[in-house]
Amino acid sequence: MTDAPQEEGTGTLFEAPPMAEQERMVEAVLFASAEPVTIADLEVRMPHGSNASQAVDMLKKRYEGRGVRVVQVGESWAIRTAPDLGFLMQKETVETRKLSRAAIETLAIVAYHQPCTRAEIEEIRGVSVSRGTIDQLLEMEWIRLGRRRMTPGRPVTFVVTPQFLDHFGLENARDLPGLKELRAAGLLENRPPPGTIPQGEGQEDEDQTELFEEE
Repeated sequence: MTDAPQEEGTGTLFEAPPMAEQERMVEAVLFASAEPVTIADLEVRMPHGSNASQAVDMLKKRYEGRGVRVVQVGESWAIRTAPDLGFLMQKETVETRKLSRAAIETLAIVAYHQPCTRAEIEEIRGVSVSRGTIDQLLEMEWIRLGRRRMTPGRPVTFVVTPQFLDHFGLENARDLPGLKELRAAGLLENRPPPGTIPQGEGQEDEDQTELFEEE
């Protein structure tokens, strides 16, 4: 007599919705979210027993070839405009932010060498990095603090964020362009190796002199 109610409760109260309905739920969450959403976050929102990962895979296939697509951003998922239709968005207002050459170089070093410490950034650039440069990139949420190195002083490290990957349409840091592509785009200069040009001791970054346009 006591087993029947338990079996009935297990079969009704905790039965997952059909996969087609789970796919609709994932679609609704991704569409409404301004930021990419992880599988864990989706499963918290969805009914007990749902398979968010499978629902995302189904939704991704459904959007193949459409005007928008389901893309992976780091460990998260989002709905984004198809790359070949990006030209349709060019009439929107473009927000410009002033980034110095020092900030661009610092961001590139973090992206390609993460996790890296401030001392390592300075060693690669050949000059000291001002606190304002690091603070600006932190405020833009393009870099964040990583784990401390298990070395004397336990310095903090810096890594790029999911916001950085999302802004540049990257799934992970391994999708970053190579040196040849960076030089072709004019984002990398053929500069003399550090130390070959005399520099004042304790020289810091120059003031912001260049514009970096967000797409």
